[in-house]
Amino acid sequence: MKLPATELAYIFGKGEMRRDLLALLRYGLFLIGVVAVYSTLFRVIMERVEGQAHSWVTAVYWTLVTMTTLGYGELTFQSDLGRLFSVVVLLSGVVLLLVVLPFTFIRFFYAPWLEAQLRLRAPRRLPSDTRDHVLIAGYDDVAAELIDRLRPAGIPFHVIEPDATTAAQLLNDGIPVVTAELDNRATYENLQIQQARLLLANRTDTTNTNITLTAREVSQDVPIVGIVEHRDSTDILELSGCTQVLALKVQLGEYLANRISAGSGSVDVIGGFKGLQIAEFSARGTPHEGRAVRETRLREQTGVNIIGMWRRGHLAPAFPDTTVTTDSIVVVVGLEEHLAKLDGLLGSRPPAGAPTLVIGAGAVGRAATRALKKNGIPVHVLDRDARALGRLTGIADRTFEGDAADRKALMNAGLEEASSVVLTTNDDAVNVYLAVYCRRLKPHVRIVSRITHDRNLEAIYRAGADFVLSYAALGAEAVVSMLEGHELVSLGEDVDLFSVSLPRALEGKPLSDSGIGSQTGLSVVAVQQDGQLITNLRASMTLEPGAELFMLGTIQQRTAFAKAFD
Repeated sequence: MKLPATELAYIFGKGEMRRDLLALLRYGLFLIGVVAVYSTLFRVIMERVEGQAHSWVTAVYWTLVTMTTLGYGELTFQSDLGRLFSVVVLLSGVVLLLVVLPFTFIRFFYAPWLEAQLRLRAPRRLPSDTRDHVLIAGYDDVAAELIDRLRPAGIPFHVIEPDATTAAQLLNDGIPVVTAELDNRATYENLQIQQARLLLANRTDTTNTNITLTAREVSQDVPIVGIVEHRDSTDILELSGCTQVLALKVQLGEYLANRISAGSGSVDVIGGFKGLQIAEFSARGTPHEGRAVRETRLREQTGVNIIGMWRRGHLAPAFPDTTVTTDSIVVVVGLEEHLAKLDGLLGSRPPAGAPTLVIGAGAVGRAATRALKKNGIPVHVLDRDARALGRLTGIADRTFEGDAADRKALMNAGLEEASSVVLTTNDDAVNVYLAVYCRRLKPHVRIVSRITHDRNLEAIYRAGADFVLSYAALGAEAVVSMLEGHELVSLGEDVDLFSVSLPRALEGKPLSDSGIGSQTGLSVVAVQQDGQLITNLRASMTLEPGAELFMLGTIQQRTAFAKAFD
């Protein structure tokens, strides 16, 4: 066991550890005293009772051999008093040397040494040539999602963690981490913030304000994205120097509301990506219901491409023979003028009078209610908290106080006549339960839900949800959109629209022979080459060197693409 100077300095530099070492030293002195007493008694009994004379070295030797239970047997007592004394030495040795000493050594020395090793593993600064990296102020659900997106894109990142033990644990998990204080100017100087691509402040609102102000002392140019818990903190973070402030709970509610199909066939634009517009519409009641994709002739009539269809929470690829079913939410991509033609082709139909039932009147539920009302959809809100419901007075059409787990409360709130249900509670278990319950009570209702932890994604889809979006995924997508310089596009959980430069292995090949879809599962939705953005893709189209591919797929599929065509 080596003890470098830095580890020793850390051990002796902390008051608590110094106290531990003093306790270990006191115990060591106590053991020396016990050995001295036993050695003295050994000589006395041997001389006065046994009639034998032994040196001090022999006395100490006998004491240690007996206390450690080695018992070589060359030195023994013949009298009852001597043998009784041997038993006392033996039993006390078992307790003091074989039980208490190892525990004391581990507790007061070995454990602090291990902790010192862990704490000193994480670096305190980054090399001076570090650049184009993303700094993340803390490791949470948003950071974990963001890291999953940064890795396939090859963007370097580092998590800042003030607690050295937590930093060491993250390092063991393969997360690049730096141990540093968040409110120290030297931290951002050591992390080369002047050369960073972005800083994400994802702590509490007050801490994020401090992070932003401190970072701005070092760099006025680095983009800083701040996440706020309370909407009222947005202005404070902006004044502190944040480039962009994300009120994720508000955005989450608005995105969930946009996924509600209330019978309107109009096109809902959900974002843009480097000139492309991504939109979706409900197939229910449109002329395309029940047709194959090629039979819709939307590309010929409007210029848009059907790139996928949402079915019970999963975005399925759209092939020419894929049938547009009644419950499909069709995802299309095209230019702005293309979507305008599609909207005119579908026609604007007045929404049905059926309300949407929002369960939960928290920040997400309130944002969803406002967004639904803005779209002209009647809204009923159910919550156990009367004060939370009071904040929706004048916004929701009707509010109901009660427990959503109670069938009577659900029916009173209008589940029977509702066309859609939005689950906005921050408890994943509750949302899973309610998804099962609502699906059982009304099999054909559209269920849109939020989740907090991505590990519950499959569970809530199995429970019957049609669309699910998490706080963490939305936050990660928002940061990535800023990094890549395009508008936030939230297609759904674990589904991204992204662009990559054409790999050399695909240069000069026809799109049909590229193997992108067969090898990775990704869908190519557009190609930019020769100064043009081509959305009307054909299988015979040749991929030219220097082209940029716009593709739709999951993080796993993007990783597979990088491995297949690197």
